Amino acid sequence: MMKKYLAVLLSGAMLLGAVSMTGCGSSSSSGSGDAAKEETASDSGDSEEASGGGGDNLAESKDMLTSAIDSVMTTDNHKMMDAGSTFDVPEAEGTAEELDKLDDSDSAKWHFYEYLDWDEAEDAEFPASPADGQNGKHVILIVHGAHAWTTCYQEAFEQACDAVGMTVDVYDPNWDQSTQDGYVDQAINEAPDAIVVIPVSADHAAQQFKKITSAGIPAFCSNTLPEADAMNFILAYTGPNDWYQMRNLADNLGEQLGGEGGVCYITHNVGTSPYYARTFGPMSELADKYPNIKSLDYQSPGFEAAAVKQVVSDWITKYGDDLNAIVLADDSDQAIGATEACEAAGRDDIIIVAAGISKQGAELIQGGKMYGASYQSCQADAGLAVRTVSEYFNGEDIARVSYIGTDIITKDNVEDFLPCQW
Repeated sequence: MMKKYLAVLLSGAMLLGAVSMTGCGSSSSSGSGDAAKEETASDSGDSEEASGGGGDNLAESKDMLTSAIDSVMTTDNHKMMDAGSTFDVPEAEGTAEELDKLDDSDSAKWHFYEYLDWDEAEDAEFPASPADGQNGKHVILIVHGAHAWTTCYQEAFEQACDAVGMTVDVYDPNWDQSTQDGYVDQAINEAPDAIVVIPVSADHAAQQFKKITSAGIPAFCSNTLPEADAMNFILAYTGPNDWYQMRNLADNLGEQLGGEGGVCYITHNVGTSPYYARTFGPMSELADKYPNIKSLDYQSPGFEAAAVKQVVSDWITKYGDDLNAIVLADDSDQAIGATEACEAAGRDDIIIVAAGISKQGAELIQGGKMYGASYQSCQADAGLAVRTVSEYFNGEDIARVSYIGTDIITKDNVEDFLPCQW
């Protein structure tokens, strides 16, 4: 039977009975290579001491983690390692095969993309926590690809690891699936204390995490949602609730449009979880709540401003006054291209919103060229991942799914989110 709640915890007490894993002691380096009842996950500082040992390092580790949670801040002055949140999962309206036949604008179609609604009975046997503290542990982080966001995330991950006494190596496959698969194999061979992966592809993640877990290494997924079944091989997912964020952004856009108009979408990289969330999240939300708003088209030109400018220019020519809004998967280069196209065509009436927020996005909002963006902190994303890994090593209960906080940023509140993180 499908799991109904994301607020399922791995029991720390159950984890204490297995053999401790040892750290490899490497120095930190950067490799080349709708809401429903939100609940705040319990603060690690309130957790009881795990039974079964751990010694002085466990006590020191817990002190270090508590201190880091209280003191490590993002560049826009929010707690980098703040507690995550989770919420109840609604019932699916059919099987995955049945839902896949629905129209793209039907929110029911995307249930198994939006929700990590996996069959918990199929969970693999996860590595037990050593419950001896995160201090001294070594982690390998495998990101998805080169981007200013990724650089910011990586630096924050390293900062958070340093604050709690862990070392980290980072591998970047530059958006190539086979390269990331190779890094997964390499990381397994290096036998770190844990591996954290930002999957290049949601539907390929299960293979990667199965390998890691089968090798007896704790596996954590960060930032991009994997396919639901991949959770059978993942100790915990941490990151943004991209679908929730984009549905909120779409609600805001629907209000700005007065429930009427035409919308186009620039997507994220095809096949990634942000591709689905940032395209079909807002599209289905508008269809559900604003039936007089029509989704006109979506295109995937990538992240180069010039390519996005050309697509938006073509839309303006094709749809004319029927084009009233554009939803972007990115508020940096995509936003620059979209706003330049609108300026060149004299179309300052087109409302632009985006997933964000970058320095470029904030400046466009301040300048009135873009209406708003979702708040997605790359630094808090990294911080929550490191916090969760640390809590695991401390033998504490960890939420299987935990989301970072969010907001909608407009000209009215953008100053509260400056300076931007990337």
